[in-house]
Amino acid sequence: QVQAVESGGGLVQPGGSLRLSCAASGRTFSSLAMGWFRQAPGKEREFVATVSWNGGNTYYADSVKGRFTISRDNAKNTVYLQMNSLKPEDTAVYYCAAVIPLSAAGTNWAPLGPLGQGTQVTVSS
Repeated sequence: QVQAVESGGGLVQPGGSLRLSCAASGRTFSSLAMGWFRQAPGKEREFVATVSWNGGNTYYADSVKGRFTISRDNAKNTVYLQMNSLKPEDTAVYYCAAVIPLSAAGTNWAPLGPLGQGTQVTVSS
C-alpha cells in the first residue's frame, strides 16, 4: 500500500502559481496510477488529476484542465501538481493518493485507501 505526504500548499493571490509535492512510500508506488483530490469547506471531495504508473498518461477534471499539470518522478517516489492561473474556487485541502479507475473510460477515479493529512491551498487577494 502507498502512503503519501503532501506539501507545498500556501496562500497565493488569484492568477498565481503553486507547486504541490507528494512524497510516497511503498514498494508498489512505481506500478500504480497516482492522483490528486481536493476538498473545500462544506463541499464533497473532488477529483483533480491523475497520472499513470509511468507518467505517460494524464487525466484532469474539467475545472482544472489547461491550468494544472500532474507529473511524477518514480526515482524519487514523488508526484507533483503544478497549479497555474489559480482562482479563489481552487481553495481547498489537496490530497495525493494511489488511485483506481471507477469507469472503463478512465474519467472517474477514486483513492486506493485512506487519504493523508493533505496540504491547504488558499487563493485570495
